[in-house]
Amino acid sequence: MAYKKIDAVDIAALVAICGQEQVKTKENINEDFSHDELAGVHVFPEVMVEPRTTAQVSAVIKYAYENYIPVTPRGQGTGLVGGAVAVHEGILLNLCRMNKILELDQATMMLTVEAGVLLMDIYKYVEPFGLSYPADPGEKSATIGGNISTNAGGMRAVKYGVTRDYVKGLEVVLADGTIMLLNGKNAKNSSGYSLKDLVIGSEGTLAVVTKAILRLVSLPARVVSLLVPFDDLNTAISAVPRLAMLKAMPTSIEFMEREVILAAEEYLGKKFPDKSAPAYLLLTLDGNSKSELDAAYSTAAEKCLECGASDVFIADTDERREAIWTARGAFLEAIKASTTEMDECDVVVPRDKIAELVKFTHNLQSEMNIRIMSFGHAGDGNLHIYVLRDALPVAEWHQKLDAAFAQLYARAKTLGGQVSGEHGIGFAKKDFLVASLGEKSIALMHGIKQVFDPRNILNPGKICQ
Repeated sequence: MAYKKIDAVDIAALVAICGQEQVKTKENINEDFSHDELAGVHVFPEVMVEPRTTAQVSAVIKYAYENYIPVTPRGQGTGLVGGAVAVHEGILLNLCRMNKILELDQATMMLTVEAGVLLMDIYKYVEPFGLSYPADPGEKSATIGGNISTNAGGMRAVKYGVTRDYVKGLEVVLADGTIMLLNGKNAKNSSGYSLKDLVIGSEGTLAVVTKAILRLVSLPARVVSLLVPFDDLNTAISAVPRLAMLKAMPTSIEFMEREVILAAEEYLGKKFPDKSAPAYLLLTLDGNSKSELDAAYSTAAEKCLECGASDVFIADTDERREAIWTARGAFLEAIKASTTEMDECDVVVPRDKIAELVKFTHNLQSEMNIRIMSFGHAGDGNLHIYVLRDALPVAEWHQKLDAAFAQLYARAKTLGGQVSGEHGIGFAKKDFLVASLGEKSIALMHGIKQVFDPRNILNPGKICQ
């Protein structure tokens, strides 16, 4: 499709909608807005609009629809697959100014927020009320709108699930500017197709999320983490299915190898509690009483030792947990800082296949003579694999990267996996999605896109296009 190039008339119309300060033309747009966190694709939008209200979002999108101008919604830009990059230029719709927490309804345990509210601010706001938002993606500076757009997962998914499990209602703007409320504060709903759940994970290609109603849970009174070293990764991963079956289910089961820990130490300038073993599991458990939690982590520790762990380190204070989880939260940035360039393969497989996939990455690293590092959410089978350029010439790097990704995604498919566990498809993974799902699934996605957005103005060039 040939989109209209933005001219002075369009700029004037957008200024009339949002105000001069909220409209930035190309020459005044910071370079950060041309890419996301990994910077795999660089494209400047023709104009960036920063609306403050849903009414402004609606008016901007309606104008774009009427004039065949592409619109790319964006939050903090913490994505890794180019989902918030304006690959067709046009309008970048920066929603970060829509950052108000609108209502805490303690009777229904639901929180209403605008799309630009940061994840860390949600946690901070609800905890004094004895409440928790359980979804726990690693990047706490991401917006809730971005989390919803990618159906973000995170560390607590083993027990608590992912973003979709906590979104009860959405205010969205459709491609023609229509504002809709999809569900609300209802505890359950069986009224036709779930349009809300269709929008979640659609990466702004079907509608633009402006507000969300989030389900909260009671804040656990106590939390403890276990750092569990193993002599080899296979033994560590083999323990995961047995740990996930515990009566007191862990909230998270993470895995990591020593080389990633060492990278985090160097990046943070802080010592990790233990780095003597080749592989580790990191477990977190929560409960509402000391006796309950003591029994839970004792059982988990015994199970770890029974499964071949060489030791179990208990982090039962805020200081000890912070030392471990600060390092875990820095893994991505630490790996990024250790090389000249990198790209991520975010795959999910059945959790009993994680060890096999990690072993495959080790073999691939040796065969291709390229550095590959990984870590991930062992409890839900989600592996983050990073292929690193280091000193490779650009042409050789791209050749090896393409070959490595093709083999990694193919291997994940043979293991019963999918091409994305939690980071979405965006621009970077489109071809791999087609290869994974097949033509019929992609055709159905095209049909859904056509119904929601017949002029293809909402985040074009993403997911299945």
